[in-house]
Amino acid sequence: MSISFGFKNNTFSLNRLNLPSRYFYFYDSENYIKLLSIGEGIFPKDRLKTNMELINSSCIVTTESATKVYPSKKEFGINYINVNLKNSNFEFLNDELILYKDSKLLQILRFKADESSTFFYSDILTQGRSYEHFDFDTMLLRNKFFIDESLEYLENFEVKGLDLKDYIKRHKNKNYIYLKVYIKTKQNGHFLNTLHKAGFDSFCYTKNKEMIIGSVSSSNMITVKKKQKELWNLYRKELEKKEFNLGKQ
Repeated sequence: MSISFGFKNNTFSLNRLNLPSRYFYFYDSENYIKLLSIGEGIFPKDRLKTNMELINSSCIVTTESATKVYPSKKEFGINYINVNLKNSNFEFLNDELILYKDSKLLQILRFKADESSTFFYSDILTQGRSYEHFDFDTMLLRNKFFIDESLEYLENFEVKGLDLKDYIKRHKNKNYIYLKVYIKTKQNGHFLNTLHKAGFDSFCYTKNKEMIIGSVSSSNMITVKKKQKELWNLYRKELEKKEFNLGKQ
């Protein structure tokens, strides 16, 4: 299951499409791609591959709905995302990730951008279905961000549902929905100050100050989605872009 598409000088091209991966391409004021799948989610042994390349272009990408990961006795479901940006702007707003009881997920993100590119990328992790509380088995993250071919930020870790559940219990934390955001602007210093003034104090630079990363947590999805939208709107304002309606209300 895979999809590969790109934009060159803001002209769309579909390079590969294997069902059940699908997409909708909209163009009104900006390029907008909505990713969706015929299936119900990620099952054991599934291998989802999404490749996106932008050259002298700008595009907004989102998912149609939450990504559900189904139970597994042994095998991992794998979600591979590859992004390559050259003198472009890329905005990706994922819906929530729902890891079902006993599920196993490996996510591999490879993000490459040159110095002249900008991006906003966000993920949301939930506690699972409404009657579950971090009952998933294992989640592996292998995320790499490269700026001008140099590794700027690396996430490489394994988390067990039981460990996360125990951590939240020990710290008496009622915020169990997590939003993670990765940002690159033309002026990261200015934008980081903007975020701090707006109350997003958890955001900071990566190794060489080529990126900004941060997280937000809450006990309910409505708050998290509002914060995601607020952060995205601040980013678009930084780029002197108008607010954009994803059409998902």
